[in-house]
Order: sequence, then C-alpha cells, then structure tokens
Amino acid sequence: TLNSKGFIDVDKYYTTAEPSIFAIGDVIGQIQLTPVALAQGMAVARHLFKPEQYRSVDLTQVATAMFSFPNVATVGLREQPAIDAGYNITVFESHFRALKLTLTESMEKTYMTLVVDKESDRVLGCHMIGDGAGDLIQGLAIALKAGATKQVFDETIGIHPTAAEEFV
Repeated sequence: TLNSKGFIDVDKYYTTAEPSIFAIGDVIGQIQLTPVALAQGMAVARHLFKPEQYRSVDLTQVATAMFSFPNVATVGLREQPAIDAGYNITVFESHFRALKLTLTESMEKTYMTLVVDKESDRVLGCHMIGDGAGDLIQGLAIALKAGATKQVFDETIGIHPTAAEEFV
C-alpha cells in the first residue's frame, strides 16, 4: 500500500500492509540517507528478534553533509524553521580564514552558525561550510541530542588551532 506521496506505507515497526513484509529506507519517504536506513533496519531486527529492546528511530536532529568543496554540513534547526516552530532565537555566526591557510595564497573561508533558543539557552542547530564540516558536525550532533546549551558550548575548552574551537 502506498501513502499519498507514493511511498510505501509502514507502521512504527516498518511493517507494510502485508504483515510478513517490512520496508525501510528511501522507499518509505522519510529522510533518505544510508545511516537512517541502517538505523531502521536495526529497529526491524530488534522488533523481530529482541522485541524487549525495540526503540523507534528518532529522526530529529539527523546530521547531514555534502562532501563538496567546500564541505557543507548541518544538524538541527536553521533560523527560519526555528522561528516557524515558535522559538525566539539568537544566531551566533563566525566567518574566518583558517589559521592553517595563513602562509598560503588560499582565500578559502569557513562559515559557521549556532541557532540558540533564547528562553532555554538550548542549541537548536549547528551549521557549517568549510573544510571538515561533515566530521565536525557529526560530533556536535551528539551535543544537540543530549540537549546541550549555549553555556555548555561556551564553557567547553576548544582545541587550538582548529575550526571546531569556533563553535565553543
């Protein structure tokens, strides 16, 4: 059975209209990333073989990256979606030329933003354009999942000289 958007319709256990058939990944129309499909496959396996350990796949704050030049990576809410969701936000930005490029002719820049909820101080989103963005944002995805606040970011001692220290 297909849903209104033409994807296979599944329940919370990824069961299709045919109870003996499960569907995961791109065909169900959720976030179309390999790690999401892997997590869904693990959820199906837990449901079938260790149902007491079943947990649904949380699709909030899924980090994504484009491995272009420069890299682009993001996790959490961007500015407008945060506002649309009712948050009163502050956006912290950093735009810089990496220290490692100081003695080169490269004019490559790095751009980063943190989207923070003013009321709770919780970091709602981290976004980056620059070298190593995918690796860096993956680490920050853990912080967002854990509910890190801007204060936690501010109190974290950075590794110098890295781009990552700009987030703290």
